[in-house]
Amino acid sequence: MKNLLVISLFLLAGAGVRAQANAIDSYFQDYVEDEKFSVIYISPRLFSMFEKIGGEKLQFDDKDAAAFLDLATDLRGLRILSTDVTPSRYYAEAKAKIDTKRYEPLITIRERNGGKTEFLIREDNAGKLEELLFLSYGEEEFTLMSFVGPLNLDKIIRLANEMDKEN
Repeated sequence: MKNLLVISLFLLAGAGVRAQANAIDSYFQDYVEDEKFSVIYISPRLFSMFEKIGGEKLQFDDKDAAAFLDLATDLRGLRILSTDVTPSRYYAEAKAKIDTKRYEPLITIRERNGGKTEFLIREDNAGKLEELLFLSYGEEEFTLMSFVGPLNLDKIIRLANEMDKEN
């Protein structure tokens, strides 16, 4: 009986993770064909190809590209939605459909004009970073980005630093 209870708890925990992933998947799928949105989807298959090739075997002159490839070998998926049509509406809708309470806020920025940016992370039971979720809206644009890992914070910082040097 105890074994059945333990197995049931693991199945329920797994279902909760899948339900969250399905909420983001569902939101993404609602707009993937909508002409008002710019969409980027990179499948887990492409990231596994990076891993098989091995980032160290590819030579890049561009430090941004090298830093991204280093990070990409750990990623299992990337989804980006962006629109400049009624940004606050899509932000509110995303917040309602995606259970952001399952995430820990990493950075929150509230602008005077009503815009908001949030970086949220989700960890597994062992404390390893599984997802970085970015939600942002302002007067001109709404953006949702979901990076699914395992993610290495050092690699994310390295990529951000390389991108910052160029900008």
